[in-house]
Amino acid sequence: MSVGTLVRAAHLLTSDEAGDITNGAVRLVGGLVDAVGAWDDMRAAYPEDMVTGGAHDVVTPGFVNTHGHFSEALVTGIAKVHTLWEWIYALIEPVAPHLDDETAYVGTLLAGIQMLKSGITLANDMFVCDPQEGRPTTPGVVRALDELGLRGMVSYGAGDVRGATMAAIVSEHEALSAAAASSRLSRFRVGIAAIGAQSDELYKTSVRWANEANQGSHIHLQEVREEVTAIRGRHGVTPIAHAARTGLFEAPTIAAHCVWVDRDDRQTLANHGVGVAHNPVSNMILASGVCPVNELRQLGVAVGIGVDGPASNDRQDMLEAVKTAVLLQRVDKLQATALTAREAMDMATIGGASALGMDGELGSLTPGKAADLVVFNGDDAALANVHDPYEAVVFAAGPGQVKDVWVAGRRSVVDGRVVTVDEAEVAGRSRPLSRSLVTRAGLL
Repeated sequence: MSVGTLVRAAHLLTSDEAGDITNGAVRLVGGLVDAVGAWDDMRAAYPEDMVTGGAHDVVTPGFVNTHGHFSEALVTGIAKVHTLWEWIYALIEPVAPHLDDETAYVGTLLAGIQMLKSGITLANDMFVCDPQEGRPTTPGVVRALDELGLRGMVSYGAGDVRGATMAAIVSEHEALSAAAASSRLSRFRVGIAAIGAQSDELYKTSVRWANEANQGSHIHLQEVREEVTAIRGRHGVTPIAHAARTGLFEAPTIAAHCVWVDRDDRQTLANHGVGVAHNPVSNMILASGVCPVNELRQLGVAVGIGVDGPASNDRQDMLEAVKTAVLLQRVDKLQATALTAREAMDMATIGGASALGMDGELGSLTPGKAADLVVFNGDDAALANVHDPYEAVVFAAGPGQVKDVWVAGRRSVVDGRVVTVDEAEVAGRSRPLSRSLVTRAGLL
C-alpha cells in the first residue's frame, strides 16, 4: 500500500454528496484524493501516513477563480472613479502596448501569491495586451504559474479594433497554447476580449479556433448596458444571442460577468451549457450592476466566482469575493436568504469547476479528483469557535486564516506563507517594472 498524507480537520467540507464530515480527514496520494472519512477510521486504516492539519481546522476544496487578468497586476490602485468603458480608455488601453514577457511573468507571480494566500488553486486568466509578432508576451504567465504551484486556465484576450494584426494575434495565441501544452498545471483556451473588441473577420476566426479540438473560449459578455446597446446596433441582437447563432457556444465557453442579461439571454446560456464567472467586487467598483446569480442558477447555469483583474479589483482575495457575492445578492434582493454561505461555497469550489468544465477533475474532495485543498487554521482567533463551518469560512475567514494550500498534492502555502517563491523578492522585482510601466503609459 502506498504511503500517503492524512489532512485532519474538525470540519471537512467536501463540496460533494458527502457534505460536511465532522472530525474527519482526507487522504492524499500521488496528487489525488484517495479517500475521505472520519478521522478515527482513517487513522486506523492508514497508520503509516504522514499527518497534517489539526483537530480544530476547517478543510475545503481549493477555490476556483473563474475570471481574472494577470495583465493588470502592476497597475493596482489607479483610475478608481470610472465606469467600465471610461476605465478601459483611461487605464487598460494606455497600458496594453507596454506589456511584455517580463511584466507578464512578474505580474503573475505578484498576483498569484495573493491568490494562493486566499485559497485559490485554479485561476482562469485572460491576459490583455497588444501583441508583437515574434515577441510573445503571454508565455510569461504560464512560467510563473508553474513556479508558484498554481493551476491556470490561460487565454490571450484578443482584439483588433485598435490595430493589432491577424499575424500578431495568431502568434500570441500559438505561443500561449504551446506554453500551456508543456506545463504541469496550465491549460489553454481561446480568449475573446469582447465581441465589440474584434472585427468580424477576427471574431469568425476566434469561433473557429475555439471549436477546433473543442478548445473552448473565455469571453466577456454583457458586463455593462453600453456593450449590449453597441452590439444590438451592430448585429441586431444581444452579444449572447450573437455568440449563440455564430457557433461560439458549440465549444466549452466561460463568460465573464453576464450582468445585463434578460430572460432570453439567461435561457440561451442555460441551453448551451455556458459557464458564468460572477465578479461581485469589480462589478461594484466599476458600478456595472448586479449579476442575476439566483436566476441563472435556477436555470441550471453553472456560476462560479471570480476576483477579476488587479486593476478592476485591486485585492486578489477570493475570500473577499465570496463574502461579497453573498452580501451583494442580499442587498440587491433586500432578502437575507438571497444567497447562503453554503451556496457561495458551492460556487467557489465545485460550481467554479463546473463553469470551466473541470468538475470531473477537481472542485470537490472526492476520491479520484485532484488533491487541491485549503486548510483553515482553527486555532486562529477568528475561527476559534466554529458553529457553522460554511458561515465561518464565508463570513469570518480571510487570507490570515489560510494555513495550508495544496495544489495537485503539493503544498504551495505552508503555515500561511507561500513556499514556492520568495514573496519579498517578487515584490522588490515588481517595483521598478511597475514604475516604468505607468510612466511609459503616461499615467504619472
